[in-house]
Amino acid sequence: MKVTLVYPGITICGSNSYGKGMDSSWISHGLCSISAYAKNKGYDINLIDLRQLRGWHHFRWMVNKEKPDIIGLSMMSVDYNPVMKCVEIIKEVNDKITVVVGGPHPTLMTDEVTQNEKIDYIILGEGEISFTELLRDIENGIKSKRIIRGIKPDLDRIPFVDRELFSGFEYPIASFLPPPFVTVIAGRGCIYNCRFCQPAERIIFGRKVRRRSVDNVIEELKILRANYNFGSLMIHDDCLAEDKAWVYEFCDKYLENGFSQPFVCQSRADIICKNEDMIHMMSKAGLKMLLIGFESGNQRVLNFLRKGVKLEQNYEAARICRKHRIRIWANYMLGIPTETKEEVMDTVRMIKNIKPDHYSPAFYTPHPGSDLFKYVEEHGLSLIKSHDSYRRNATEAKIKGIDYKFLYQALMESMGMDTPIMRNNLFLLLQRKLMPFFLRHPHIKDVVKESLIVFGLLKK
Repeated sequence: MKVTLVYPGITICGSNSYGKGMDSSWISHGLCSISAYAKNKGYDINLIDLRQLRGWHHFRWMVNKEKPDIIGLSMMSVDYNPVMKCVEIIKEVNDKITVVVGGPHPTLMTDEVTQNEKIDYIILGEGEISFTELLRDIENGIKSKRIIRGIKPDLDRIPFVDRELFSGFEYPIASFLPPPFVTVIAGRGCIYNCRFCQPAERIIFGRKVRRRSVDNVIEELKILRANYNFGSLMIHDDCLAEDKAWVYEFCDKYLENGFSQPFVCQSRADIICKNEDMIHMMSKAGLKMLLIGFESGNQRVLNFLRKGVKLEQNYEAARICRKHRIRIWANYMLGIPTETKEEVMDTVRMIKNIKPDHYSPAFYTPHPGSDLFKYVEEHGLSLIKSHDSYRRNATEAKIKGIDYKFLYQALMESMGMDTPIMRNNLFLLLQRKLMPFFLRHPHIKDVVKESLIVFGLLKK
């Protein structure tokens, strides 16, 4: 029985984009873990990565060429349209191919996904065990339920992810990180309660964080060193630093086993402030950058977001990072529901004060599965007309009641780009880098055109 997995992540980077940037080169840890588990049970697994294809005609050709018995597709909310297009083409090529869809969006928006009757099975939550058991049932002629709740695996007992499923190395998240660059995931879930994210994480992974043992992660890194001689590393966990004991043990064993490669991970401002000793230890072990969700420079907005952080902790966390020579990747949002223009400018002032090494701004995007998504829907605020717009970006209007021209100007000022020359340079960048993508996706072209007019980058 031949099984093909499909990575549909072309909404951001488009077709024929593989290896040309971060979004077009990173692996899907979910698919790689499913592949590793299924291969360990004896199944033949291969991958079709839409980023490596020239277009939908090429995908149709690949399905004809591979002739799989089963195709499994992973779907985030932003992947909805390409996944549904894949399903349509698969069934046109051969309606006997069994189509299985899983991932965050089917888990969080199950009713929407079940409406497509061409999808044979839907797996909710984590898929390694349940997808492989479904393969066994299909192989043995056993009829399974259409909607399957995934079984949560013991993360120390499943195989390391099958990186060979994807070809080539991952693109470093920052230019100072030496290649080859690799990413690992040490745990699943998040204990925090941010309104723009939860309860989605809890629905997918459960209420507690399940983390691999330090020894298990170190063993994987030894293999990556032997096989790829990796030059730098990112640990993808939502908030690795929340487990202080784990972090200390990891730092000790990372150094004990001769690793000197720089690494980056994510943290929260309050954790950094309360654990400067841990941050110092991480720096000694090779931590070179922290991705920090500052989100807002206004305390009322932080409270509205249920961030659980004091505004002064944002500033103090930045100070601690500077003290220990750790670069700052600043995640922040503008255009949050109920946010006033003055509160937006509080965020601008905070970012200008922090002076991060890497700016990562976004216009607030209501994301399925979150309490704030529900709030936006209940108040009739959403401007999302296509699943493609669930991207975390700052290039299109997301909700009603926001002056996006003002927001765009505030965004520019936060990054020190609020001069005519810098604005013109950004416009040229948008034309050169983003317009080809928009033209490849004509169904969102009008939305983008309207947004550029709002931002003052295009005349009516």
